[in-house]
Amino acid sequence: MVAKLQDVAQLAGVSVTTVSRVINNYGSLSQKTIDKVHQAMHELNYRPNALARAMQGKASEFIGLIFPNLTNPFFAELVNALERQLFQKGYKVIIASSAENEQIEHEYLGMLMANQVEGIISSSHNLGIAEYQKISAPLVAFDRYLSDNIPIVSADNYLGGQLAAQYMLSKQVKRVAILIDEDTSTSPTLMRVQGAVDELTAHGIDYVPLDLNYQSAISLFPGDFDGVIASNDIIALEIAQIIKNAGRKPYEDFYITGYDGSKLIRQLAPQLPTVIQPTQLIAAKLIATLFARIKGRTKQETGRPLEVMFYAGTANGKIKE
Repeated sequence: MVAKLQDVAQLAGVSVTTVSRVINNYGSLSQKTIDKVHQAMHELNYRPNALARAMQGKASEFIGLIFPNLTNPFFAELVNALERQLFQKGYKVIIASSAENEQIEHEYLGMLMANQVEGIISSSHNLGIAEYQKISAPLVAFDRYLSDNIPIVSADNYLGGQLAAQYMLSKQVKRVAILIDEDTSTSPTLMRVQGAVDELTAHGIDYVPLDLNYQSAISLFPGDFDGVIASNDIIALEIAQIIKNAGRKPYEDFYITGYDGSKLIRQLAPQLPTVIQPTQLIAAKLIATLFARIKGRTKQETGRPLEVMFYAGTANGKIKE
């Protein structure tokens, strides 16, 4: 049976009003009384109703997070960083994985609004711009263009593309495949491709942009390529296996770069060269931008993109930070 406010009051030996004052941090109460109420809440596993608090004009202290999927180690690492940093600020999160499905994302947005979250951080891109323009809650996007009135926080995608291309140049590749991100909007991730293209063009290296939404990797590689700039680490590792199965040596006679550089990937596949996105800094910037919007500061400056770094991979299995 779910504990009620009255149950907490009875166990703590105080009035329901006193319990409410403790929960809402309202009025002057002795530390002894506060401790008794908290102890009773703990014993009964009582949780204040966030929606009820919001209806009383109080902050729900919930932030909604919408991400495409949490099977990608980078998104999982970023969501974990957001959850930890928000918890330190006294906030809890409602995590929604849109599963790259428009209907699921639509329903999650409705759920978050119904629960009166104070703000939303989203990295999904299934829904049209018009739907995001209707959302009344403060919203900040990570690496995705959602609407003209929604600020975007991102790492330096253009630099990331340049770094990946520079690695290819250092290996003296002759023909490179550049994989295009699945997002075809005006989102910042397109700048990764532009950075790589500009760097390879400046050095006269032949390249071919490829979209794996229309062709399978196994049908394309190795082909006549000797290098691939992948859009993320998972795809890069899939291609590495394809290359290996074809009798070639990935990272030796066929070069591959990933993108994101989560700690998990660098631990499980330390041989993969990849662009590392600074998850802790990204989380901090997303939270700071969202809180500024919650407080009514609506200026649409997203600031300078956070700097990325390149991890060149290592055959001996030691992780370089």
